[in-house]
Amino acid sequence: MKKILIACGSGVATSTVANQKISSMLDQNGYKGQYHIEQCKVSEVVAKSDGADFCVCTTTVSGKAKCPVLAGLPLLTGIGLNKLYDQILEEMKK
Repeated sequence: MKKILIACGSGVATSTVANQKISSMLDQNGYKGQYHIEQCKVSEVVAKSDGADFCVCTTTVSGKAKCPVLAGLPLLTGIGLNKLYDQILEEMKK
């Protein structure tokens, strides 16, 4: 079971959109039931990253996370979305 953090400024609005898009993509690629997503504030990423496999952030993380951090802005703009999805799928394989 992969633990994925999804972070935005408040941990509510934008991360919910990101969660829906990532969950849908993962399910379509055969990962249904193989991951757990936790939404959080970007200010919580460093503290929560210790137990996570990777994190997708829609804004910049200050500090050093203990897991890979993927830039989630493409989830909002659509620009570079396929590249981000490829990165997420690579993290799922590890």
